Amino acid sequence: MEKIKLKLLFLIGAILILNSCASPKKIVYFGDNSSKNLNENLLNFQPKIQLGDELTINVSALNMEAAIPFNLYEASNVTNVPKPITYIVGPDGQINFPVIGKVKVDGESSQEISYKLATLLTPYIKEPIVNVRLVNFKVSVLGEVQRPGTYSVTDERISILSALGLAGDLTIQGDRRNIMLIREKNGKRSFHSFDLTDKKLFNSPYFYLVQNDVIYIAPNKAKIDSSAVGTNAGIIISSVSTLISLLAILNIIK
Repeated sequence: MEKIKLKLLFLIGAILILNSCASPKKIVYFGDNSSKNLNENLLNFQPKIQLGDELTINVSALNMEAAIPFNLYEASNVTNVPKPITYIVGPDGQINFPVIGKVKVDGESSQEISYKLATLLTPYIKEPIVNVRLVNFKVSVLGEVQRPGTYSVTDERISILSALGLAGDLTIQGDRRNIMLIREKNGKRSFHSFDLTDKKLFNSPYFYLVQNDVIYIAPNKAKIDSSAVGTNAGIIISSVSTLISLLAILNIIK
């Protein structure tokens, strides 16, 4: 009988250990050993301006007096220091720029807009330099991360991995194979899934984010199960059920 009890205890211990183990393939990022390099399109990625975006535009030249009419400022009620106005991209995809008038910017990058404006300003300014910046570039990271929230991006270039880093990375209860990107462009919403354990992510056309992207990390199965019956309750129930079955078998044998 003592041998039976020892065997029973051994079986119970083995069951608990097996239930508590997690496969590294489900946790480790980019698990395979093959190399993945970003393709050329991603290396040169630049977000495109969309309807409703806000831009700041600064014009400079050797003769700064000639550039003054193209740099508009508004008074600040807080610091009393004038700040550059922002240009809102209208429903027609255009901004209204001083002297030049309507300029189409929708679907173009900040660099492309800078070049376009510099060309349009050439009749008014000698060798103009135009700097365009997107000021409403924000991404949101929600779900199973350490610090969910909305984050401002200053350099207009951020990857999905960098965004997860801003949010403190996934919690242990985040499903690394079920990362959802929600993207809205010109009133149309699209959904894209990622697997952080697969290096194919690096060549995804959605590896780099655009303004107003939302990343959602779903809970893993353990988190979902625990929300229904309590933490570790599923393991306990499974172990007790197995123990009862073993006892029934032993009684039959006896």
